[in-house]
Amino acid sequence: MTDKFEKEPADATPPVSKEAPAASDASLPPEAIKAVPVRHWGRYVSAVVVLALVGLLINAFATADKIQWSAVGDYVFDETVLQGAGRTLLISVLAMVMGVVLGVILAVMRLSKNPVTSWVAWVYIWFFRGTPVYVQLLLWFNLALIFPTLNLGPIYKDEMVDVMTPFMAALLGLGLNEAAYMAEICRAGLLAVDEGQTEASHALGMSHAKTLRRIVIPQAMRVIVPPTGNEFINMLKTSSLVYAVTYNELLRATSTIGSTSYAVMEMLFVACIWYLVMTSVFSVFQFYLERRYARGTSRSLPATPWQKVKANMISLSSWRR
Repeated sequence: MTDKFEKEPADATPPVSKEAPAASDASLPPEAIKAVPVRHWGRYVSAVVVLALVGLLINAFATADKIQWSAVGDYVFDETVLQGAGRTLLISVLAMVMGVVLGVILAVMRLSKNPVTSWVAWVYIWFFRGTPVYVQLLLWFNLALIFPTLNLGPIYKDEMVDVMTPFMAALLGLGLNEAAYMAEICRAGLLAVDEGQTEASHALGMSHAKTLRRIVIPQAMRVIVPPTGNEFINMLKTSSLVYAVTYNELLRATSTIGSTSYAVMEMLFVACIWYLVMTSVFSVFQFYLERRYARGTSRSLPATPWQKVKANMISLSSWRR
């Protein structure tokens, strides 16, 4: 019987396919993939619509006949306006310092196992968070109606009208109100620290006060600092309410000039400019402060404003291609 298949000799070379790549071609690197980004036309249309609306709004104010924009430029760096901006910054810083110090004390009292101190702290937070800042400012400013004389015995005695000046009323009204909010922020930060940290420090023989000072509070700062910066920026704007107690801050200074020069709206624009400048400057500080405290928790730090601008420019250039 003959075989149906003819065997090829062992030394025969296999046929080379014409479609098989050559050896030299196999060593070449693969061609780079050209990734084409997806174009979101809805985003472009919405951006154009928003820019058109903003342009119409700016044009409406710019072409208004009753607004003298030259007066805005003349009074932006006026001495009275600059002094008012300085007083706004001063009262905001002092009130914030008072609020932070009292807030930390109230937070510790609130978390205390002593029912008396915990209850007193709760009542304080309940009252100052439950009543408007404007009302509190008026209460301090009119305190002489209840207590005509401030009598501290042999330490100090004077008329309440002389003690409760507009500056003192503004400081107490803003600082004590801010302390209630800072107490809740500090309490949240203290509760964010794991209880094992406290137990470990107690096991090492550290007292409760030393544990708070060296273990708990430093770790709680990561949670406390970012909202504290936000509270200070809010304080810069809330300070305009001290207008009610005749403290000559930025809003009162610009309003006084506006009432005498009949440029009421123009001076309000001047006040807005300075409020925007102060809040923008401190917003930058807040951003970098939050970025610093995020180093131990985030794998990648949030991009800085300059990095965001560069990324947007790169994406825009790639879209044009």
